[in-house]
Amino acid sequence: MPDNQVLEAAQLKAVQLKAAQTEDGLRFSVCAFYKFVTLEDYPEWQTPLKEFCVERGIYGTILLAREGFNGTVAGSSEAIAELKAHLNADERFRDSEMKDSRAGEMPFDRMKVRIKREIVALGAPEINPAECRGTYVAPEDWNAKVLDQGIPVIDTRNDYEYTLGSFPGAINPNTATFKEFKDYVGTLDPKEMPRVAMFCTGGIRCEKASAYMLSKGFEEVCHLKGGILQYLENVREDNRWEGECFVFDNRVALKKGLELGESGYCMNCQASLKPEDMTKSTDWEHGVSCRHCHDRTSEEQKEELRLRLELRLGLRQQKKTASVFPVPLNSET
Repeated sequence: MPDNQVLEAAQLKAVQLKAAQTEDGLRFSVCAFYKFVTLEDYPEWQTPLKEFCVERGIYGTILLAREGFNGTVAGSSEAIAELKAHLNADERFRDSEMKDSRAGEMPFDRMKVRIKREIVALGAPEINPAECRGTYVAPEDWNAKVLDQGIPVIDTRNDYEYTLGSFPGAINPNTATFKEFKDYVGTLDPKEMPRVAMFCTGGIRCEKASAYMLSKGFEEVCHLKGGILQYLENVREDNRWEGECFVFDNRVALKKGLELGESGYCMNCQASLKPEDMTKSTDWEHGVSCRHCHDRTSEEQKEELRLRLELRLGLRQQKKTASVFPVPLNSET
């Protein structure tokens, strides 16, 4: 499941984000990027890269590993442009897969640059997407070349993401983490699925998932280039997406045209919630319970959650009085 801090921040900021989108315009640039490329010196990038971002007011998370880099960050348009130029100065970072969008408020709480074994954790070190991966299908061709062809289509995301939306007829592997995708593939017979298509949020999971399936004997594997987000942005007519697309930041979910969605989280049980789960369910109480956990939470626990929510709201309101730009170099906020 998503990190608890992300889940809490998502719910606390949902109303603010929607209001900012309407009143102030989309003043923050959000950039998601990744590339599978060998980085032997990846630990040396951690501190300088964090300092570069923080002193420009860029928040978000960047993961570094020997196999490459993966991140989503947000800041002013000028700051994000400077970050892109900084990364492109090293040829290994050039031509990375990048997805730009906008946000009304800063969708992250701080800047993190982390060292990892994998930039997306499948737990299959023998797989190298830089050398072998599935065939890309452009968003504009996805309907005709995949959805209209009767090809099995796998949603490689986790169950809590699938709940908020997917393509019609897409297969849900019912995974709680991406590492469980290997177990799911073990239940499939390559002879019965000579052709298979897949998709994920921004494309990175499909790089590894397609490479893994090819290594297990599946003949033809294709995947949506740029992921769901690119499809939502590019395909305006005959857009087949149903529901909203979960994103790993305080915006919670996006819909067609990359507009801010209406979905949310339960801070107690971490379940993804559709709008009707929050507006029509009598079990829903912001920060306390939802239809999934209401009956499993005692009154004493609910009262404790209410007190914790009041504390968090108070702290966040104090923090909100500070301007996002500029941020001191040594800031950990």
